[in-house]
Amino acid sequence: MQVAIVGGGIGGLTTALVLKNANIPFTLYEAASEIRQVGAGIILASNAMQVLAMYGIDQLLYSKGHRIENMLITDAGLGTLSQFSLKGFEQQYGLQNLAIHRAHLHEILWKEVGGQQIKLNKRLHSVSRNGTNFELSFEDGSTSLVTHIIGADGIKSKVRELLFPAVQYRSAKQLCWRGVLNYELPASYKHGAIEAWGKGKRMGFVQINEQEVYWYAVINEDMVVTDQPMDLPALFREFHPIVMDLLDQTSPDKLIRGPLYDIQPFTTWNQSRVCLLGDAAHATTPNLGQGACQAIEDAFVLGELLKTGTLEQAMKRYPAIRMRKAHYVVNTSWQLGKISHLTNPVGMGLRNFVLKYLTPDFVNRRQLDKLFKLDTVN
Repeated sequence: MQVAIVGGGIGGLTTALVLKNANIPFTLYEAASEIRQVGAGIILASNAMQVLAMYGIDQLLYSKGHRIENMLITDAGLGTLSQFSLKGFEQQYGLQNLAIHRAHLHEILWKEVGGQQIKLNKRLHSVSRNGTNFELSFEDGSTSLVTHIIGADGIKSKVRELLFPAVQYRSAKQLCWRGVLNYELPASYKHGAIEAWGKGKRMGFVQINEQEVYWYAVINEDMVVTDQPMDLPALFREFHPIVMDLLDQTSPDKLIRGPLYDIQPFTTWNQSRVCLLGDAAHATTPNLGQGACQAIEDAFVLGELLKTGTLEQAMKRYPAIRMRKAHYVVNTSWQLGKISHLTNPVGMGLRNFVLKYLTPDFVNRRQLDKLFKLDTVN
């Protein structure tokens, strides 16, 4: 047996960790030519932390990240619309919710997997069957013969493109900027995940370690004049001074910009000895902070199934276990993205009123409980 994991992101690396602990031989193929500081911040919620704690890396993550104690939705001026404490979940699971730089998470997973089983500069070109095996051909001209393929290569998955039916991409019609900078938030926001909602735009920020803050800013596409120089602070001039400060102090060459989109939920995640995982199977908009968490859960379920069956059996069974929750995340995140970007003043006022006065804590807890509870393997 020789397993190919295609894609060296968080889902692929977590899957590699699972296979390593199950003593299943694998090679992880990553298209990038080097491992470097990429991305920005990321939230590791209770569901992801439960899985990573099982593999003994929770303390490493705590040493690099920053504890999140509450979630806060505000108006543009940082006036509270909804606030929910996460301490109950900390007590329930014995774990913290964590904000961390993606690069730090990636580095920790990489070291746990071991670089000897990871091959860089391996961009997949084609897949063909060779008897009972698969032959992977890469753009550098090399090939590899494997028995199983796990496609963890993201929303634009080459494995999915080559071996599965076409999917439908959905544009949220929103543009997103992300940044990380050295900054210390006021004490009242130090351990919160904050998202401020304006008119057709929003801004979120969170401390990811003692020195750095991660932020993201999202705006409806039709509010941006694309043929003119972009002045991001000007787009958010009605927001609180903290928001403006974060935008002003971030170096333009450190910004990551891109459209938000996902994949219309689909049900074909596996075929004989091949399966899709993470964004390749259920890419979501980032509005629930669950994209990487769901990929980690995919790997967890594969690992649990391996305790009682073969890898081929696990790859066949895992979609039925994971699909309901993963699709719930995709659809709920999509809806939340629309609600948070209303532009009609009446709709905005009603939304804010409902959030502030008509949404009791148990509603928030019920939704988070659904997200944080791991799928069980029967």
